[in-house]
Amino acid sequence: MGSDEEKTRPVTIRADAVSKIYGGFAALSEVSFEVRRGTVCAFLGPNGAGKSTSMRILTGYLSPTKGRAEVLGHDPSIAEQRRTLARKLGYLPESGPLYREMTPFESLSFFADIRAVPSPLRAIERVVEQCAVTEVLHKPIYKLSKGFRQRVGMAQALLHDPEVLILDEPTSGLDPLQIREVRALIRKLGEEKTVLLSTHILQEVEAMASEVVMIAEGRIVFTGTLGELKAEATLEQRFLELAGDDAKKTKKAYRADDDATDKEVA
Repeated sequence: MGSDEEKTRPVTIRADAVSKIYGGFAALSEVSFEVRRGTVCAFLGPNGAGKSTSMRILTGYLSPTKGRAEVLGHDPSIAEQRRTLARKLGYLPESGPLYREMTPFESLSFFADIRAVPSPLRAIERVVEQCAVTEVLHKPIYKLSKGFRQRVGMAQALLHDPEVLILDEPTSGLDPLQIREVRALIRKLGEEKTVLLSTHILQEVEAMASEVVMIAEGRIVFTGTLGELKAEATLEQRFLELAGDDAKKTKKAYRADDDATDKEVA
């Protein structure tokens, strides 16, 4: 994947024949891919394709039925390695867990203390600026809009300056200006860190990602650069071709999100 220079960068995320079975249902089947440092990689696929399950396995929230996941050389399914990995990994679930009665400042201070973040006030100032939450810093989280809650979740994920970021729908609930700011932040972070993000909005892939891993019905159907994916057709055409019937069922939802974003976000 990518140029010769990019191929010399260390692999920081690896899935090797990962499967997740629930009874007789295979949520993931032999999923394999790699992501290197200094990369923003989009994890693309229809709803229910296995994106969130894959991310939960990579972050240690789930264990694979078969196969092995590795992040920064650590196996997140092994408790001791998972604790070591937690110091180097930032994770933003689609609906990030927040203590609703706290203010963003109290929440960030709490997590800085738990993580033993060096110079905690300086770290808080950094993520408050990065995620643009200054105006709500001392307002209870339960009073915040979905967009601001998402940004507080992003600030928590960045607080300990992780080497790897795994983001599930990072622009969910944001307004057009916030989407633009988050896109710019993710592109900047991807210059030195590894960023794996899932999104159901095709334009988000084009706006942020240099690499794409595409999944459909629990199986990987494409890994490569964004340019390679679009070499012979548009991104939407390739998405529909590779994802098949699942993609066609959700085509209208994808197009609605893309059209709304096209009109409002530069």
